[in-house]
Amino acid sequence: MGRLKVLPASISNMIAAGEVVQRPGSVVKELMENAVDAGATAVDVVITDSGRTLIQVIDDGCGMSPSDAVLCWERHATSKIATAADLERIMTYGFRGEALASIAAVSEVTLRTRRAEDETATQVVISGGELKTSSVSAPAGSSFAVRNLFYNTPARRKFLKSDSVEFKHIVEEFTRVALPRPDISFTLSHNGREVLVLRKAKSLKFRILDVVGRHVAGDIIDLSADTSIVRISGFAGRPESARKALGNQYFFVGGRYFRSPYLHKAVMKAYEEFVPDGLTPSYFIFLEVDPSAVDVNIHPTKTEIKFEDDNVIFQILYACVREALGKGSFNAKIDFDTEGTVKYPSFGTNFSEYKPITEPRVELDPSFSFPDSPAYAPAAPSRHHADDYGVLFDSDPKPHDSFVVQGRYIVARSASGLMIVNIRRAWERIVYEQSLASLSGSGHVSQTALFPVQVQVGVAQRAIFDGNADLLRSLGFDITPSGEDSILVEGVPEGYSCEPGKIEQMAGDLMLILSDTSRELEEVMRQKTAAKFAMLASANCEAPATPGAAAHLLDTLFASDNAEFTPNGKRIILIVGADELDKRF
Repeated sequence: MGRLKVLPASISNMIAAGEVVQRPGSVVKELMENAVDAGATAVDVVITDSGRTLIQVIDDGCGMSPSDAVLCWERHATSKIATAADLERIMTYGFRGEALASIAAVSEVTLRTRRAEDETATQVVISGGELKTSSVSAPAGSSFAVRNLFYNTPARRKFLKSDSVEFKHIVEEFTRVALPRPDISFTLSHNGREVLVLRKAKSLKFRILDVVGRHVAGDIIDLSADTSIVRISGFAGRPESARKALGNQYFFVGGRYFRSPYLHKAVMKAYEEFVPDGLTPSYFIFLEVDPSAVDVNIHPTKTEIKFEDDNVIFQILYACVREALGKGSFNAKIDFDTEGTVKYPSFGTNFSEYKPITEPRVELDPSFSFPDSPAYAPAAPSRHHADDYGVLFDSDPKPHDSFVVQGRYIVARSASGLMIVNIRRAWERIVYEQSLASLSGSGHVSQTALFPVQVQVGVAQRAIFDGNADLLRSLGFDITPSGEDSILVEGVPEGYSCEPGKIEQMAGDLMLILSDTSRELEEVMRQKTAAKFAMLASANCEAPATPGAAAHLLDTLFASDNAEFTPNGKRIILIVGADELDKRF
């Protein structure tokens, strides 16, 4: 006998599920897309325990007949394709008939469905490969309840991320389906609490407002291009609203969300001269092309597609965004309360009379001179490699022995010349060691903001903050929930700026740090997390405002294990000797 054999359907379905059902968010995506394809005008998504316990999607669509309610669980059972030619003109979300079979292979599923013309609904229960049907009472439409995801594949369940991360993915998938369909109402609830309620919107612009909030939707400009190859519409964020944290970058083709690093480059190229490196603008871009010129069948989840004329589309998209940014440079922001009555600002007839403000002059005190006493002394000079430089610091520090240059450097005298300390790097070293201690169980000093700052972060990111509340508290952040999509920052670790603008930037950086889902060894993760918080602190640090504050910063720096280098090896302190100074004169 030969060695080859055909796998039973139960095993092949579980293998296929590994491609289609990667996490709870995958189930939400597939079931919501089926609901939209069914002609639903209302879709409700109910989640328990971030999808581990329950994922339920209820719609008021066309429903299924008793025979279709049973057949839909078979692999490749579909109403969308009859011939090979149909693959070239796909206009719906689903078409391969793999999703339901894959979901049923790794969970316990209950379907209740009824067509408007049927008197009773059909209930199908699938568990452990067994299918049971019965007649029940239910409204027209369909209800899919998926319980105990990956119960029969414990390895898959083990590698799910934290509840906050998995729920973030659920919100992202929910948003991707809901955004392009303002004609459908959507709701999302989690553990009995309504998270998103999206009523039917009168336009795509208002759906964007409902999904991402006024802080994003009120700061976008229109995109429009109509060519023989592609029609482009949508919105792009103003350059000044670009952020470090990725989010609110959406491409759709034919109403279907897709990822495209290649087209993302076209957008970023258009912003090249408008935003600094490392910042990303929001965009909501809709493409319409001939269905035969796009292949959506190259990835099991259908989030990656291939265009026939991708190079041409790249250039058209770049030109479209670039033109919109040029036209929108001086336009008023979108006001959703007075849409259609926006008044654009004008410079006025006397604009040429305005003169630019001259740069401020630095006033020097001619009576100031450096004190005769040596500059700065650490508590324990032997810890700072004094032998490498000789005796660097005296043992009698005085606050007036140092001063701050342009908010970036502290300059003090040393025994051999001048000592220059990079303030940002000093904070990086200080916060690294404080964070490492906090992550190992020690406390972290927090400073209370004079006025609490509310930051709108979005529903998905709010879940990340909620899931890491204890970690943030241990690091000195006093952050509490505020509404469904915002946080209230009432305190930050010592050294962080309490200015509202800095706190908003800090929130964006925190989202990047907390979204890291790697599973490395605990000590390595502590060091990496501490290094990330140190980089965040250095970008949001406050320069010492007085000589006393500068002295305190140096005191704290020299109390660290390594005052000379940042965690990634960059020099903090520079000694300029008298010989080097002589060369300059």
